[in-house]
Amino acid sequence: MKPVSPESPVDEEALRIHRARVWGSAPRRLWETSVDGTVGARLRELADWTEAAGHAGTTPETYGSGLVAELERRVAEELGLPSAVFFPTGTMAQQVALRCWAGRTGNPVVALHPLAHPELHEGGAFGAVSGLRTVHPTDEPRLPTADEVRDHPEPFGALMLELPLRDAGFVLPSWEELVETVEAARERDAVVHFDGARLWECPTPMGRPLAEIAGLADSVYVSFYKSLGGLSGAALAGPEDVMEEARVWRHRYGGLLFQQYPVALSALRGLETELPRLPSYVAHARVVADALREAFAEAGPGWYRVHPEVPHTHQFQVWLPYDPDVLTAAALAQTEETGTALFRRWFAPGAGGPPGVSLTELTVTAPGLEWTAGDVKEAVRDFLARVEVEAAAGTGP
Repeated sequence: MKPVSPESPVDEEALRIHRARVWGSAPRRLWETSVDGTVGARLRELADWTEAAGHAGTTPETYGSGLVAELERRVAEELGLPSAVFFPTGTMAQQVALRCWAGRTGNPVVALHPLAHPELHEGGAFGAVSGLRTVHPTDEPRLPTADEVRDHPEPFGALMLELPLRDAGFVLPSWEELVETVEAARERDAVVHFDGARLWECPTPMGRPLAEIAGLADSVYVSFYKSLGGLSGAALAGPEDVMEEARVWRHRYGGLLFQQYPVALSALRGLETELPRLPSYVAHARVVADALREAFAEAGPGWYRVHPEVPHTHQFQVWLPYDPDVLTAAALAQTEETGTALFRRWFAPGAGGPPGVSLTELTVTAPGLEWTAGDVKEAVRDFLARVEVEAAAGTGP
């Protein structure tokens, strides 16, 4: 890709759509998402599954009845918790959860990681909308330890743990570490809330059933699109009385929508089809990560990082010492010319990150199961050759 001159500004939206079409329709890719393909194709897939699953004759729900209520029952059953409430977004679900707990504990302070989703990606909503305040038991790129929770100098009413911690590299504590951290919060009379947007894939690395993991917390939020491939939506699960109050606040926050049955159907499909496959995705992500490290060591750029070295889930980070525009252009060119999508967009690290490097998030889902270690290495070699071409051409802002 040639560098763009000041006289020819890039149409960012057109470029975004082009990249999405190229990567989303690639014949060989490591993963697919719910934004790949076309609207027509996605709706036809959902309609076909709806027919096969026996839901086609179901009356459309209104205000959380019917299919939404069925989804809530299914989530509560999967998590082994008394009750679950559907929410249109995880941002809303977690604000409501922690607001409910603050009313019960009398303490609006939430202890969480500075890389947690509410701190980085929600515009300060905890404080601006829900009157909550946050503190950080640690700023290490991992979940807080029991000692860090126990020794934090300020009282807090709730400990929120994001499992896995996405912006640190989709990292998890061990089961034993998680149990100890939860116990430390209990010692301080704090409730424990799991940001479980990606909790669905945690049983394999933690070696415990989903319900046992969820059972450690007082409340749990899960997403329907991040791992299950749904259209959108989330659920909050926990005690009956807290969930009843959560329904009241959902309405107050504008989350009781007239109809949500397409979202509910896509979530039910994810629970039926994707949830059983997640262990195979996690296992194969480790094969892919091993092959990436070997390929970078053999023909790589001198410095690289696959983080974590052994992925905790089916997602992990890759770091390389190039401008993100160079790497994104190389990834796009590789897919356009060979039909292979190894990487997608690359980004500069956030504030405080090292200069001169970029990172991307790599995921393994059903299409990636067909890739052998050799396939990965071959794709890496081709990608790195294209990186050199783009770097020499001066691709960048």
